[in-house]
Amino acid sequence: MSSIKVSQNSVSLPTVARLTSGDNYRLAGLERMLTPFLIVYLDRVDSNIAATIKLAGGDPQRLRPHVKTAKLFKVVRRYVESGIHHCKCATTLELAVACEAGMRDVVVAYPMVGANARRVQDLSTCYPDVTVSVLMDHPKQIQEWNPSIGIFIDVNPGMDRTGVGPEQVEEVLKLVHVIAGSGNLFRGLHYYDGHLGSLGFEERRSQALKGYDQLARLAGAVKYAGFDVGEVITSGSSVFLFASACSPLLSGEFTLRVSPGAAIYGDLTIQQQLPPELGYCPAALVATMVVSHPRSDLMTCDAGVKAVAVFAGLPNCAVLGRPELVPQRMSEEHLTLQAPAGAALPEIGEILYLIPRHAGLTVNNFSEALVVSSDGSAVLERVSARGRESPTALGN
Repeated sequence: MSSIKVSQNSVSLPTVARLTSGDNYRLAGLERMLTPFLIVYLDRVDSNIAATIKLAGGDPQRLRPHVKTAKLFKVVRRYVESGIHHCKCATTLELAVACEAGMRDVVVAYPMVGANARRVQDLSTCYPDVTVSVLMDHPKQIQEWNPSIGIFIDVNPGMDRTGVGPEQVEEVLKLVHVIAGSGNLFRGLHYYDGHLGSLGFEERRSQALKGYDQLARLAGAVKYAGFDVGEVITSGSSVFLFASACSPLLSGEFTLRVSPGAAIYGDLTIQQQLPPELGYCPAALVATMVVSHPRSDLMTCDAGVKAVAVFAGLPNCAVLGRPELVPQRMSEEHLTLQAPAGAALPEIGEILYLIPRHAGLTVNNFSEALVVSSDGSAVLERVSARGRESPTALGN
């Protein structure tokens, strides 16, 4: 039996229902809710998962999404229920939630050393039916892992955070030999090119495909050296559609899996990076209340940077159904919105719905989310993978 328990308890809520007319994101009956709060719409989550599977050739087993954006146990379960059983994570808490939610194969896509590595192994022991793997880019890291842990070699696509350059074939082969000699299973190559998301669509496609050609050649060199490249993992949300149609990757003697994460919530970044005809829609919104009219053309809401993340820059959000309201300066608890001259401002006390630019970090700001089903019923769920485990988790 697992030693990790993820609470799914709901709490008593006021009656909440979708409005019968107008935008069906809007909810009625929220008067007793404290703002700002996070809302997750499960039907939109399901729609985004379906769009992602379609772009991956219709095969959910081609996907290894990063759960750092999903965060909620119930949302990770939607992946599993859609046939997606492989994922990536970055923290030990995300690993625990992914395993508890039913993922069968989880890659910790972050260098883990010391107590963090021991905690990964501890969790792997707690979930013996889950295949747990890690990344490696230096021979010293092999000492952290016993043979039960699979190892992917981390390939640096140009982000210069971690990894070995794809042109460093000899260094990669040395690492493969180290893994093979340790008794661990060499599982393949990991290549995350998220930095390409800042480029325009066509330039992003061109740069991504150049990288994938080089990655395919590297995989071929490893195969030629006598090693089985079981899996190649690549591509976040901004480029996974290019990898999913890349002939050199699809024709290689390995399984290709792509790893979109942000697509699950269809945030503003996804709306900007991916063509609208692909069908992604916002699935996580922040409800905020108008609290002040400091000027005739300016209003203030109670959703500052502690609610809506600013990591991806400004504007950090958009107002659902009110594109003329333009986010301005922010502080910890304040968001000001500029209205066109002469426009009627939303009244003080009115609830607005914000589409975050970066859903992952925004979801991480909240300890709970109002999770809404397609019939309008709602429960309050803990954001299970928010933050990190206790620093003493290894001793528990």
